[in-house]
Amino acid sequence: MAVTWSAPVRYSECDDQRVVFNANYLVWADEASNAWWPSVGLTWDPDGVAGVQPLVKAAVLEWSSSAVWGDVVDVVCDLEKLGRTSLTLRFEVRVGDRLCCVVRSTYVATTDGVAVPWPDRVRAAVA
Repeated sequence: MAVTWSAPVRYSECDDQRVVFNANYLVWADEASNAWWPSVGLTWDPDGVAGVQPLVKAAVLEWSSSAVWGDVVDVVCDLEKLGRTSLTLRFEVRVGDRLCCVVRSTYVATTDGVAVPWPDRVRAAVA
């Protein structure tokens, strides 16, 4: 189930040319992921999600165009892949119809820092 998180580009997110600094795309992906988990019926609390701690294993960004100060970004988040111990969320960062960036973040389910299979409750919610 795709969910969209939106926000205006703030001046503090930009460089001197008013172009969004690249690290902010990861911040926006995190914001969108915080909306995605509840959209599939899972809450993220101090104990993690369904008894496991999802940790980011990898994040890949691919830019197509720049967001700039004054734009409103829409970040569409959806599940791209579900593995045994990992899942990958895909984030499309858009300004209107224009694609700015695609972020893929892979999360690993962990307990005490060790990778574990996703609980059945998580698998059922995201499948």
